[in-house]
Amino acid sequence: MRHVTLEFDGSGTFQGASNMLASARDWARFGLLYLNDGKIGGEPILPDDWVEFSARATLNTRYGAGFWTNRSERSNASRRGPGAVPADAIFATGAFDQSITIIPSRNLIVVRLGDSVGSGGVEQLTREVLAATSRERE
Repeated sequence: MRHVTLEFDGSGTFQGASNMLASARDWARFGLLYLNDGKIGGEPILPDDWVEFSARATLNTRYGAGFWTNRSERSNASRRGPGAVPADAIFATGAFDQSITIIPSRNLIVVRLGDSVGSGGVEQLTREVLAATSRERE
């Protein structure tokens, strides 16, 4: 990531869960780190098995270690189903439905910035990107 701004609280502490601003291209680079199993240029950046741990649902939820996941067995893993996002996808989401969707089985990262409340948001965009890339394969 090349152009990132971190925001800190009043005492100078980084919160870690939010307040990191970056371009869509830089968020895609972040997604690429996870798509490539924690490696950049073949060099490990993250600990072994961290990506798998991050994507694995914890307890009885749809959340892993930092990512929402479709790998949950929970009945309301809402982004699965006919015509939906594949079961191996993981998601980082922010305010106003900004998100990074990482789909290993399709070697795909979808980044959505901007306010999309009430418009179908990232789920609709991701389904459309999946459909377009499927047509390109044919």
